[in-house]
Amino acid sequence: MPTVKKFSTFGEHLRYIREISGRTLRDVSSNIGVDPSLLAKIERNERQPTKQLIKQVAVFFEVSEKELQNEFLSDQIAYKILEEEADLNILKVAEKKVSYLKNLRNG
Repeated sequence: MPTVKKFSTFGEHLRYIREISGRTLRDVSSNIGVDPSLLAKIERNERQPTKQLIKQVAVFFEVSEKELQNEFLSDQIAYKILEEEADLNILKVAEKKVSYLKNLRNG
């Protein structure tokens, strides 16, 4: 099972696991049921994967779906912080809000 490359985007990580497995874009795309051009765009961070695609990639490469999901979600957070030119302290605030919202949800 391939290990997660530290500090990579979802697309870079997908390309990494594809390349170390010796698979071509066309091979992977046909096995997971997506167009090769879409998969190439995801690898180049030009398009975002769906939850279903993340699941299919995890099954195909026998990697952790949770790790791939974390990679994708952390990309979303990082891009948003960059886009808004926000201070990284926003992550501490968000962490507290997640705890607060979990408590509300759990009653």
